Amino acid sequence: MRRSALKVRDMTWMAMFVAMLAVSGAFAIHIGPAPITLQTLVVMLAGSVLGARRGMISMIVFIALVIAGAPVLSGGKSGIAALAGPTGGYIISWVFAAGLTGWMVERWIRKGTLNAWKLGLAHVVGGVILIHLIGFPWLVTVLDLPLNQTTWISSLLVFLPGDLMKAILAVPVVMAVRKALPQLSSVQQQKRA
Repeated sequence: MRRSALKVRDMTWMAMFVAMLAVSGAFAIHIGPAPITLQTLVVMLAGSVLGARRGMISMIVFIALVIAGAPVLSGGKSGIAALAGPTGGYIISWVFAAGLTGWMVERWIRKGTLNAWKLGLAHVVGGVILIHLIGFPWLVTVLDLPLNQTTWISSLLVFLPGDLMKAILAVPVVMAVRKALPQLSSVQQQKRA
């Protein structure tokens, strides 16, 4: 009985993050081929609040909704065409970003060493660097842009400041959620002998 209750609770939390991801796509600033949204903030939150496994599942469910035709991306886009388009790499990277962020956070929770700095590092590594390492080459390939230093710098100048702000903003949110709802964590701190 207890085991199924946890599963229902997990599914509820994952569904809430899928909904937050969909809503955050509605608020977009369209400059260039990839819009600026709050969706990467939600990806960071999903990984660091839900953990690696549940965060990744949330992102997979979201992508399944996109494939099924639900208009959950910025501008109401959906379908396989949206994933095959210029921003598809960024969207697909969210699965791995939530996973890496969650894995880093869970590791520090187990060791009892999670703090705001480490949480920020997890957000930057998983939620900024990894997303750009997967999304940017996809964007360049689909748009047939030259993969050179100028393209990298111009792309990073547009997205990096906002992404770093989202990574920083996510830290106090996660700390507050983890403090208020410790039962959300799927891992526990290891007891020291």
